[in-house]
Amino acid sequence: MNAQARLPSEGRINPVDAARSQRIRQGILEAGNALRARQPWLEKHQNAIGMAIFWTSIAGILGNAWAYYTGVMSWWMAIPVAAFFMSLLHELEHDLIHMMYFRKNKFWNDFMLAGVWLFRPSTISPWVRRRLHIHHHKVSGTESDLEERGITNGEKWGIRRLLMTGDNMLAIYLRPFATYRMTRTFIREVAKSKAEAHAIARENVLGYFPLGLVNYTLWHGFLVYHAGLFAASALGMDVTVPAMLQNVMHAVSFYAVAIAAPNALRTFCLHFVSSNMHYYGDVEKGNIVQQCQIWTTPWAIPLHLFCFNFAGTHALHHFVVRDPFYVRQWLAPGLYPLMRENGIRFNDFGTFSRANRLAEPATA
Repeated sequence: MNAQARLPSEGRINPVDAARSQRIRQGILEAGNALRARQPWLEKHQNAIGMAIFWTSIAGILGNAWAYYTGVMSWWMAIPVAAFFMSLLHELEHDLIHMMYFRKNKFWNDFMLAGVWLFRPSTISPWVRRRLHIHHHKVSGTESDLEERGITNGEKWGIRRLLMTGDNMLAIYLRPFATYRMTRTFIREVAKSKAEAHAIARENVLGYFPLGLVNYTLWHGFLVYHAGLFAASALGMDVTVPAMLQNVMHAVSFYAVAIAAPNALRTFCLHFVSSNMHYYGDVEKGNIVQQCQIWTTPWAIPLHLFCFNFAGTHALHHFVVRDPFYVRQWLAPGLYPLMRENGIRFNDFGTFSRANRLAEPATA
């Protein structure tokens, strides 16, 4: 697979970072080639590995749901277990978007995309995300990077951003005008004609249909219902819930524990990590050295459990897209010295106070 073809042009960026980028890219390619030479099964059986992770993750989610339903597992254990398996499906979706599995077989690629969406229904359609993600690689850190802006990259930290980080619908509801502006900017840059612009607009509007709409209706209904009961109890009010509503909410509660809450946990961890390890606003377009940092801090481990060490490996993907997520994890520790030597920042947590900017804000 030609990794170079999917990377943005570096002809307009400063020559120092262009040289750094080339050294990093070459190092990642050489490390990946050496690994494949030592472990030829990684490339020979890449489709089978992806499919094995796919079915293992789905079996884990379904088995976990059954264990909770039968009382073998409590809700507080079932939620993180399911979230872990769903995080593997997210990594598969990302690799499938880049056609890393079944590149020459559209049916199986689409089949797997449908499966990872079915068990992660809080997400936008993976076919819609493909356009967003490919564009992200071209313009990461700039205004039209709708994928990262959509998950709060570039927003000032506060209660609003905290709420939006774990809930894709709240990220729209709590900033409707900003979402409209971001989407309009994205469409203007991507669309080559008015007809294509209209098609992309429809695509984004329907991106959460039908799975996302069903999921968030049930999930938000669950939260409102139990918040209402809690408030009534705290106020000493005696509330009688109709038997039919109790039965409905019993089924909704099972869905919440088996699917919705694990997805909310996984989403929060991934979006918190991704939106903060990507830089925004003062990034040179196409300058990969400026786009990401790397987190190796121990306190991020609980977050990384539900996004497969995303901030420890994702920067590699910006330079070379050919490697599946488990290969990036294998390669990353050995490549950290090269990346550090060539300007990639590590554990730059000052970005929280800078709204993800590279530089400190100018003082008056």
